[in-house]
Amino acid sequence: MRVHYLQHVPFEGLSSIESVLKGKGHQLSSTHLYDGQPLPPVNDIDWLIVMGGPMGIYEENIYPWLSEEKQFIKKVINAGKIVLGICLGAQLIASTLGAKVYKNKYREIGWFNIRRPPDTTNTILSTAMPELAEVFHWHGDTFDIPEGASILAESEACKNQGFIIDDRVVALQFHLETTVESAKALIENCSGELDGSVYVQTENELLSNIQRFISINRIMIDVLNALEEKNT
Repeated sequence: MRVHYLQHVPFEGLSSIESVLKGKGHQLSSTHLYDGQPLPPVNDIDWLIVMGGPMGIYEENIYPWLSEEKQFIKKVINAGKIVLGICLGAQLIASTLGAKVYKNKYREIGWFNIRRPPDTTNTILSTAMPELAEVFHWHGDTFDIPEGASILAESEACKNQGFIIDDRVVALQFHLETTVESAKALIENCSGELDGSVYVQTENELLSNIQRFISINRIMIDVLNALEEKNT
């Protein structure tokens, strides 16, 4: 399949997703929006992945390419393609589908549990997503669940952690793709957000257990496999 991804800042790429997709023989391409690169024709891709970034989806005055990106995401969804959004990418999908995106009550950065609500048993991710898992978070915004979507996960700090529509459009507020290297890049570029608030961990806590990254990357593989198997 032809997989295209949208990258918003130099330090938030595909991380563990890249090796999985390349290992399956998929063709990868990208648009680095921060660098002014053009978006591809919708018909030239089969799968869109929208990555994270420190900006808000409502900051179009600072990042004018956000407006065009939202229109592109909507066209890809309407064309029946697979779409996966992570963090900012999930918020962009939610906004594109008419849901509200706004500041969460808490900033959530670190390793916190997510729980899978019962209604996910009817989706393709019913086995890919564990009932309870400790995952990596780095966000300050959240979203409402779009009409017709099934909620995928919730946490203590943030109720709406993800959703799925039509077994092919998936939005994840949290990060399953993060590696030690990409976590270090986040810390290097966004350390000002480590403010010591109730759901924000220290740099040491973020990096103290390498096994955590291995565990979430395995879940990411299961999510990618489920999307591929359903939609090929």
